[in-house]
Order: sequence, then C-alpha cells, then structure tokens
Amino acid sequence: MPEEVLFKSESGQNREEIASYLHSVAEKLEQGDAVTLKSGSESVTMEPPAHPTFEVKAEREGPTDGPGKLSIEFELEWDENGSEGDGESGQLEIE
Repeated sequence: MPEEVLFKSESGQNREEIASYLHSVAEKLEQGDAVTLKSGSESVTMEPPAHPTFEVKAEREGPTDGPGKLSIEFELEWDENGSEGDGESGQLEIE
C-alpha cells in the first residue's frame, strides 16, 4: 500500500521541549479533540478515533559492527473509513 506523507517536521529539540509537544498531544487525546500539527505554512488536522492502534518501536539503524542511530517511535493508526484499530500485542509498560 503506497504511503503519502501529509505532514513532516524534524528538528533538534531538548528533552523538555519534546515533552511539551507530547503533553499537548496527550491532552488533545484525553479531551477527544482533533490534533493539529503546524510548521511554517504547513498544517494538518487529524481526528483520532476513540480506539486507534497505538504502535511503539525502539529501533537501531546502522552497521552491525559499529555505532548507529537509535530511535523511539510513537504512532497512532486508524482507517480513514472510520473503523478503529485492531492491534493486540499485549499491555505496553513504560518505566
């Protein structure tokens, strides 16, 4: 299935700034509100359903014999037709 990027922003931030963005998204989700992402003249508004699929990945990219790049990715996913997520892989814990 082809992927269309509707919005992308990438910039260096300190941990407190990142936490602030994540708190803003968390508040919107708790309130059941749409999430609007803006950067310069670009923006997109998305309305996650009550039960989207929540995917969390920890990845390492790079050579197996040397240093690489590490990442933590958080993703909410749902069908445009309104059906909600069906991902089930156990209870996530973040410590």
